[in-house]
Amino acid sequence: MAIAKAERLMNLALCLLGTRRPLTKRELRESIEAYIEAAAAAAAATAAAATGAIGSGAGDDAFNRMFERDKDDLRELGLIIETVESVDGEIGYLARRDSNRLPPITLDAEEAAALGLAAKVWQQARLAGAASGALQKLRAAGMPLAEDPYDTQPAGALEPRIPVHEAAFEPLMLACRDRRPVMFDYRKSNAAQPRQRHVEPWALECWRGHWYLAGWDRERTAERVFRLSRITGKVRLRAGSYTAEVPDHVTVRETVERWSGETATRTARIKLRSGHGYPLRARALHTRSLGDGWDELDIPYGHGLDAWLVEFGPDVVVLAPDELRADVVDRLRAVAKG
Repeated sequence: MAIAKAERLMNLALCLLGTRRPLTKRELRESIEAYIEAAAAAAAATAAAATGAIGSGAGDDAFNRMFERDKDDLRELGLIIETVESVDGEIGYLARRDSNRLPPITLDAEEAAALGLAAKVWQQARLAGAASGALQKLRAAGMPLAEDPYDTQPAGALEPRIPVHEAAFEPLMLACRDRRPVMFDYRKSNAAQPRQRHVEPWALECWRGHWYLAGWDRERTAERVFRLSRITGKVRLRAGSYTAEVPDHVTVRETVERWSGETATRTARIKLRSGHGYPLRARALHTRSLGDGWDELDIPYGHGLDAWLVEFGPDVVVLAPDELRADVVDRLRAVAKG
């Protein structure tokens, strides 16, 4: 089985970095297995085509082409390869370590603490492994990451986390990065069945413990926000480019807050069971005790408040306005229908 190109490039880089003197093409050809295999395969193919007459230059040509491509690829990746001519005119190659060594990484205490805090955030996602590995390398290099000057709590008492339980997170993250349109089935909170959506994803945002996607809905020709926990089935990548212009700075948090009523200008009045619904109490404009285990709250009312209130189930009763009460009842009925 042929060795993968990435492994071949790694072997070539290690040979050039590990030598104390320039290595000729012949020496590199005899040291790297992939070059030996390529030359043998080229010679065998030539022999078969010539009914047994092996072309002596077939293996050399295959190796020369592969070596030149690999050398160019390594240089594009940033490796400095020197070409040295010996006294007898033979060309050799090497990559000096001092020329290819990155400058030392220097972080102050605040920067190191910020990196440590950021690495703790990612949980249950593919980024967790990369973040952990990066911290280990920085610690091995002597960076002051073991102690966090901002960590005044006992170990494990308070750690920031962004849970990623939704299967849609990773494909949507990659689609946002690569600017790839996507298609998925989405069930609105007041709908009994999911519907297919065609979206040009812009960015992901975690807000109130839930992940949201902001993007351009092609069918509705408008900006939309989707809660990842309501995406059913697989996220499918679509071919083609974006049809709508991506904003220079996508402030997804502001978009999510606007859709969820955070920037509301009206007021709603609700009954809330005592000892429940702390997030609602934190946003309340006024709170009055009604007795019998219930409180009355005045809270900001805007788009998306009905979906949020449904999450509190029987602990919340909408008193006013009537349209909000009707929307909450409709959503609860849709949930009851499954």
